[in-house]
Amino acid sequence: MDKKQVIIVGAGISGLLACKYCLSKGFNPTVFDLESDIGGVWVKTIKTTRLQAPKHLYLFSDFPWPDSVMDVFPTQQQMLEYIHSYANHFNLMPHIKLQSRVNSISYDGPSSQTWSLWNGTGETFPPIGKWNVSVTDTNTTTTQVYIADFVILCLGRFKDVPNIPEFPVGKGPENFQGKAIHSMEYAAMDNEEAAAFVKEKKVVVVGFGKTGLDIARECASINGPEHPCTIVYRRDHWKLPDWAPWGIPLTYLYFNRFSELLVHKPGEGFVLNLLATLLSPLRWGVSKFVESHIKNKLPLAKFDMVPQHSFSKDARSCLILYMPDPDNFFNAVEEKSIKLKKSQSFSFYEKGISTDEDNTQIEAEIVIFATGFKGVEKLKDVFESSTFGHFISGSPRVPLYRECIHPHIPQVAVIGFSESLSNMYISEMRAKWVATLLEGMFKLPSVCEMEKDIARWDEYMKQSTEEYHYRSSIGALEIWYNDQLCKDMGMNQLRKNGTFANLFEPHGPMDYVKP
Repeated sequence: MDKKQVIIVGAGISGLLACKYCLSKGFNPTVFDLESDIGGVWVKTIKTTRLQAPKHLYLFSDFPWPDSVMDVFPTQQQMLEYIHSYANHFNLMPHIKLQSRVNSISYDGPSSQTWSLWNGTGETFPPIGKWNVSVTDTNTTTTQVYIADFVILCLGRFKDVPNIPEFPVGKGPENFQGKAIHSMEYAAMDNEEAAAFVKEKKVVVVGFGKTGLDIARECASINGPEHPCTIVYRRDHWKLPDWAPWGIPLTYLYFNRFSELLVHKPGEGFVLNLLATLLSPLRWGVSKFVESHIKNKLPLAKFDMVPQHSFSKDARSCLILYMPDPDNFFNAVEEKSIKLKKSQSFSFYEKGISTDEDNTQIEAEIVIFATGFKGVEKLKDVFESSTFGHFISGSPRVPLYRECIHPHIPQVAVIGFSESLSNMYISEMRAKWVATLLEGMFKLPSVCEMEKDIARWDEYMKQSTEEYHYRSSIGALEIWYNDQLCKDMGMNQLRKNGTFANLFEPHGPMDYVKP
């Protein structure tokens, strides 16, 4: 059989994993990435950026962190060194073409809209059908079209296409005398340039996620109360002061099989459904247990920062935030180096912004939007076909079977778009699953069956996360999700020795090393 050409778009963590596992199955993949270095979101970050999850949950399963990294939550530099070591260890670099912009991918093959089986035949590599991948070398500005039998999109949803709120005419950044930028531009600056940019300036940061928090802390450390930084945000989410509520590791509360028995799951049978219903008071109790620890450790009530929803809801939506050195942050709030303002919307005026609810005017010289990225738009726009683009963006939540395959988009897989509480760990499982699919070790079910499974996950998201159901997330259901992948690949779903260990011990990357 002729050797099939696999092209991978993106050399972040998911792209490197896809490359490594494709190589392990005998393929010879080519990886394209726009940046000048591998690492995806880790290439350009804010100075103080660290891992959000402990390193034992965020590692390559067959390449542990070196003993020299003592931090539980490694820095950006440590993360990049680890990524480079992985790529060199598995000899991935010869397969990677950096500074290569993928302009679009176009399908040369029959229409997929009437197919009852994926790719028309149910085979991973059907007899007809190729992808044309248009790539521009940013050094030479030359463009070349590569032919692929299969494309793996590892684009990453947290970079490149900034999400900036829309404003009525005359009330947006064009009305502002200062500078308004996205956090992506701030992160692209080197540390000295970023510090000089905000020094002795009144800064407003829009958004209170991880990036917004990091930027506000940097501004406060540089400027102090003389030039305060104001965080403007819509609603509060739970922030972790540590990963051990009341001394119990969070992994024992949300990363073992017993914890997943407490929640309803997509595709569960009668017994599991009954168990989840009967154990719902315990599910509520676990969430309240964690919340009580957070409120005991952090002065949330004092600063009107107590979320109006449960910790479990944030966990399922992947919206929990680890806050390192919380005393430093709240001291900055206390001394008014950082100010907090909740507002559903605002508009610009010449000297700053004005909140729409109460017309509070906040003077600013710089406004930084830490409002995330348009991940769906980025994924949609890589397809030259508007039909395929609509398949991606036509639903509130990107409809992917096993969070990897769209039933009506042939010979394409997506890895790294749907997030979890430990993205590297889940991306590795997906890379392993996709490579096994390419190898032909299993086949996908019919298009109809895949669409039913996607609908079950959609319904789960609507019931468990409500207004956040549009997010592609498997938070707090990692084991249940991995069980489906293991079953497809013919791997034992029980990854530990003994009933007690399988039920109560936390699961992590190292549990999935062996077949």
